[in-house]
Amino acid sequence: MKLNATQLQRQLRDGLAPVYVVSGDEPLLCGETADLIRGACREAGSEERLVFHIDRSFDWGQVLEASNSLSLFAQQRLIELRIPGGKPGDQGAKVLLDWLEHPPADTTLLISLPRLDSSAQRSKWAKALIEHQHSRFVQIWPIEAQQLPEWMRDRLAAAGLHATPEALELLSIRVEGNLLAAAQEIEKLKLFCDSGKLDLEMVQQAVADSARFDVFKLSDAMLQGDARHALRILQGLRGEGVEAPVILWAISRELRSLHNMAHDLARGIPQDKVFASQRPPIWDKRKPLLGRALQRHTARNWGKLLRLAQQADEQIKGQTAGSAWDTCALILVQASGTRLTLDI
Repeated sequence: MKLNATQLQRQLRDGLAPVYVVSGDEPLLCGETADLIRGACREAGSEERLVFHIDRSFDWGQVLEASNSLSLFAQQRLIELRIPGGKPGDQGAKVLLDWLEHPPADTTLLISLPRLDSSAQRSKWAKALIEHQHSRFVQIWPIEAQQLPEWMRDRLAAAGLHATPEALELLSIRVEGNLLAAAQEIEKLKLFCDSGKLDLEMVQQAVADSARFDVFKLSDAMLQGDARHALRILQGLRGEGVEAPVILWAISRELRSLHNMAHDLARGIPQDKVFASQRPPIWDKRKPLLGRALQRHTARNWGKLLRLAQQADEQIKGQTAGSAWDTCALILVQASGTRLTLDI
């Protein structure tokens, strides 16, 4: 029987099934799902746990021996089969089919598998694990990029934290779909934030790389008009292994803000009112930086730089030829006030 995560929690409250299967390629979600099952087994009195790591040379006789032997230490026990290759082999398939037909009364079986493709799901052993009345099959699907912010928001809420949209955007970009990294960042933020409310500045301080250079200093160097320093920071970030999407996010965020403010200034709105109308609000210490940057370029030029940022994004995704790092360097130099021709 197939279950999703919510159905699994409900089923575990009603009592243990003889066999559970967790299948998927997302380590964090698979691990947490398996932990739910382990926890339910402990609550049901399972004090003994046996774990078998299955490869091609594995002797399935060990599993048969374990299933037929009585525990000396506990009335209930948990046996785990971890099959990273996704295939139990002929001997393993027979053991699994026999287990489903005659599950030991004192044992819960937990099987961990990678995501099974359509061909594997049509095999006799897999169909049995999915459909048999004694089995509960939990398919773990990856979190898609567009789902990540909502997933992050839910995880933060579960940790007692609330993030502003800007802070959530930075966190989502930083972890780049790596849910294990996301969970680690959230644990760090729990220690960093006493109030439970996270804004962009707090997240920047909490998750900034321990490296000598960081993306926020890069933005400041660009705003200051210091092209040489900005390029040196960019080179340092790249050398420290910071990914291009994180760099581009920091640059693009500043460019969008500058482009919008330059339009307002061109309409005759006073600079202090332009700054006051920005959301999120501009910190006082950044207003001089932004003021000098706005004096260097018109709204039209900031728009050209935004189109360059779009080009860098397409290069990162492999949709356009060229190096996103080179395009980011070009943006930094031009935004800093060095005269270059933008053929866009």
